[in-house]
Formats: sequence, structure tokens, C-alpha cells
Amino acid sequence: MRLISLLAVSVLLVSGTAIASTPMAAASAGSGSAGQGRYGTPPRFAACADQALAEAGVECATLRVPVDHRRPEGPTIELAVSRIRAGDVARRRGVLMFNPGGPGGAGLDYPLRLRPVLGDVAGRYDLVGFDPRFVGRSTPITCGPVRLGDVARSAGLDRAGFAESVRLSADFARRCHERNAALLPYAGIRDVARDMDLIRTVLGEPRLSYYGVSWGADLGAVYSELFPDRVDRMVLDSVSAVESEYDLNRAGGARAEAALEEWAAGRGSGYPLGDSPAEIRSSVRNLLAQAAQRPIEIGGHRVDDNILPFVIRNWLGDEANDEVLATTLYGLTRAAAGHPVTPAPELAALLDLLNLRDPMIEGVMASSFAVFCADPRWPYGPAEYWRNVQRSRVTEPVFGPLVNNVTPCAFWPGRATEPPLRVAHGVPLLMVQAARDNSPYPLALDLHRRLTASRLVTADRRTHGLYPRRVDGREPLACVERAVNEYLERGVLPSRDVWC
Repeated sequence: MRLISLLAVSVLLVSGTAIASTPMAAASAGSGSAGQGRYGTPPRFAACADQALAEAGVECATLRVPVDHRRPEGPTIELAVSRIRAGDVARRRGVLMFNPGGPGGAGLDYPLRLRPVLGDVAGRYDLVGFDPRFVGRSTPITCGPVRLGDVARSAGLDRAGFAESVRLSADFARRCHERNAALLPYAGIRDVARDMDLIRTVLGEPRLSYYGVSWGADLGAVYSELFPDRVDRMVLDSVSAVESEYDLNRAGGARAEAALEEWAAGRGSGYPLGDSPAEIRSSVRNLLAQAAQRPIEIGGHRVDDNILPFVIRNWLGDEANDEVLATTLYGLTRAAAGHPVTPAPELAALLDLLNLRDPMIEGVMASSFAVFCADPRWPYGPAEYWRNVQRSRVTEPVFGPLVNNVTPCAFWPGRATEPPLRVAHGVPLLMVQAARDNSPYPLALDLHRRLTASRLVTADRRTHGLYPRRVDGREPLACVERAVNEYLERGVLPSRDVWC
């Protein structure tokens, strides 16, 4: 469910994945003394205000872009951009732009973070990052005080939990509209893609190379549909919901249940949660029922049936966290039985974050929902969400009420003003994807078939975000790194799809 996993732009601070540190790091980055370019004029780059970026030689600038690209003479907003100049000037290819995912992920520092995995490729490009509109230093928006736990909720096992989600979602949407009514209709993924093309234009580049992960991969796909003749070399890592956030959310329930089955099968005989996969799965459902009857007290927090599915799914996203999930569930089981339990550090940090009130998290959630809710497929009002929740309980007992729960999008007033976009073309590009990603693999296969000149590298992993693993502190995937770097270096796609 993208809504949950990408509101974890902040939650992933706990697990150290690709998007994890970006928003916080970029929050203090800025254009500093860099000049503010007029709309359509070259930017004046200078050392970034953030000391770490400046010391690494990263330049920053601020551009002005139209709020509505279809009315370029209308109001404008600021866009923060970073650049690392190509070191190999004689072999310089052009500009390689990046997006770290989200929506809600700031990207000024992302080229610097990815430079180690790029290796020699980095020297051939000007590496360009940016904070997407309404994120970080790019005319940020806020909807006021909100905790991640207020919106990263399952409907739970009864109508009362769903009703509380309705109340929280409606309140959040109302406050977003009150504070940002003039901007929300222009927060969609196509608006960000048009910003990217304006960056390309003012940098004087005829074409753009690009790497994006998760929502950043979707952004690249949309850019390639809108501007096919301006694509040079493009890498889409872990595409999710190019056309519909709502459809992706609902599809994620079955995939999460499958991931739970896979995890249970790998626990082995004699594990404290059960002696067989069936017993382990039963233990998880029983724990959920206990949390509904009486919230689990652990580490100064209360874990109920509205939060527990999110906690479980957070660790299911990457098989590297399987042991963390086991420790989490064992600790919660003992706490539910009345034993004094000190939560594992990962669980303690996650629960702290879910309950934290912090301006950075508030900004991430505001910008995330601004993009999520631009999808016109979200139903208005709570009725359809409750019907979907009830239907899902039979086949998706743990995660169905999570992925089908009502969201602020049910009450969102600033829907996009453009019709749905279908991405289908013959632009050559490279896709990399995990076969057991929580964002269902069939969605990536469908896009791959519609991108008729694309090649797909598939890793047989349960994870999300393949290329940045080395810089995220996770085990690198050599076959993915090799495929991406060879393509960015030589511009030649694999002769056929690759499985590794």
C-alpha cells in the first residue's frame, strides 16, 4: 500500500532505506547565497547553505516555476535545485537527474548520497537533485499538527476504529484545504514532471537522463510519456502506481498477506510464535484480536488493532528485516500476556515516530497527500471504503482493513484538474524490480509490456528499491548495480530481460 509505505518516508528513518534520511537531511539544505533564477532563465548556482553539501562541492540554486504550467504567466513558486558538476569534462554526457521517492521525499542531497554506487558513471554527468514542489525548500506546504499514527491506520476489527479514521482523515483534509487551497490542484505527478522539464530547459540541455526509485520511478515514467523526445537514458527502480494510487493501495493487501505467509514459512520449527507456518500465522491473527480487545502496553506506548497491521507491514517490506519482525511480534505477544517487556530498539523507535509531533513529519505528510489525493479514482466519502474493508476481511484478514481504510483523499477538495494519464510508448529505458516487492510485481510487468522498448531486470527478492541498497546500508545487488551503471555509461540496454 503506497499510502502507508510512503508515508513511511519518515518511518523509514527507522529502517535506513533509500528514502529514509532524505527529508531530514534536505530540510536544512537550501540555496543559501545562490541566486534565484527568474522563470525560464538560467539559475545562478552557489555553494549550498547546508554545510555537508557545501563541503562535498554541491552547488544549489532556486528557480521560479509556474504553479500551473498551462498558465505560465500566472503565479509562481520556488524550486530548490542542487548540482554536482561532471568530473570527466571531456566525456561529459549531460545531466543525470534523480528523485528518491515519496511523494514527500526531498532530493537536494540525493545525488551526493548515490555518488558512491554510481562509481565512474558519476564523472560523466552533472548530477542534479531537486526538492519537488511543496517539499523541503520548494515552497513547502503544511496542513498543521498531525502524527504519522493519525493517518497510518488500519480500520481495525470494529466500526469504532473506522469511525475514528474517518474523523481524523476529514479533519486533516479540511486543514489542508484551508491552508493550501490555491496550490493543491497543482500538486500532481504531472506537475512535478513539468518542473523537471523546466529544470532541463534552464540548464540548456536538449535531453535528460534520469534515475528514480519508487514514486520517483513513477515520476520518470510520467516524464517519458509527456516528453518522449527529451529522454536520454532513464532508469525506473521499483515502479509502483504510475496511474492510480488508489488502485495500488488496494492491490497491496494481497501482496502483504503473501509476504506474511513467506515470512511465517521461514521461521522454522520451535520458534516462540509457533511450531509451523500455520501456527505462526494464527498467532499473528490472535495477537491482532487481543490488541482490539485491549491495546498492548509496551515501551510507554499503546499498540491497538489500528496500528499493529502497519507495524507488521513496515518490517515485511524487506526480507532483511525478517528477524526484526520476529523479535517485534514475540515482544508484543509477551506484552499482551502481561509480561514486562522492553521493546527491541527498532520497535521502540518506530512507535516513538508514530506518536511524534514534528514539523518535518507534518510537511512530509502534507506534500505526500497532496500528490496521493490528486488521483481522481479515490472515492468521496466513507461508505465505499467501509464496504471494501468488510469485503477484504475474508481473504486479507491482517492487511485488508489497512489498505482499504479511509484516507484524507476521501474528503480531499483539491483533486487534479487533468484526466487520468495512461503511460504507453516506445522510448528505450531500463526498469529494475523485485519479484516479491510489496508493490505488486504484476503492476510492474503490465507497465513493462506497455513500455515496448524497455528492458526489465528482476531480482528474486522481497524488497523495495534495488539500486541504492549499498548506500542505504543493505546488502548490495551486484547484478542490478552492474546493469544500471553499464546502461548509464554506455547507453546500451540488455538484449533481453534479465532475472537475477
